[in-house]
Amino acid sequence: MLEILYRDEHLIAINKPSGLLVHKSFYAGEADTYAIQELRNQIGQKVFPVHRLDRKTSGVLLFTLDKDTLRIMSEQFASRDVEKKYLAILRGWTKEEETIDYDLINENEVKQNAITYYHLLQKSEIDLPFLKHQTSRYCLVEAIPETGRFHQLRKHFKHILHPILGCRKHGCNKQNKLWLQTFGISKMTLHAHQLVFSHPITNERITVNATIDDEFKRVGAILNFDLSSYS
Repeated sequence: MLEILYRDEHLIAINKPSGLLVHKSFYAGEADTYAIQELRNQIGQKVFPVHRLDRKTSGVLLFTLDKDTLRIMSEQFASRDVEKKYLAILRGWTKEEETIDYDLINENEVKQNAITYYHLLQKSEIDLPFLKHQTSRYCLVEAIPETGRFHQLRKHFKHILHPILGCRKHGCNKQNKLWLQTFGISKMTLHAHQLVFSHPITNERITVNATIDDEFKRVGAILNFDLSSYS
């Protein structure tokens, strides 16, 4: 059963588990289950995704229950009137805060402007030798993408040389292998923990929060992060 975070007669939001595809996609490959069909079967009516999360990203995923509401919400996302906040665990220690303004090439080979703001929440250094270093450093950040490009956060954090822990395509595979061999963990530590938007009918500002899953908590415990605010 999917965890329902918000529901009314127009909208429904879930806490998407890591590993679940939102819908069928040429780029995502094959799968037996999708968030759309799982939620449709769970509530007994059609749902329409307003946005998407990567397969390995967990967190708030918003759907509408009719096409008219979908049009309104899609316009709100397109005009950047929606605030999305993510938690990510990165390799190394970042700056206290930074705006990454770095164009990305999409799946159609088109260059697109992409902007991400992040700020540092917590830092950790553990006794885990890696390459020439006797310890390993990590940090927890909150990231707010101002644009919504494909794999934007994953690509942007790779660009500043602080890749997301557990990310394969845009991460550090040597670091990922180290965590798999040492701790048995392969999770990508990226979670959409908050979505803020205006209700399409009442215009009331709505905030939806999603708690982190057990694997994210496990990584946080190894790094001695205080994740109680997100659990």
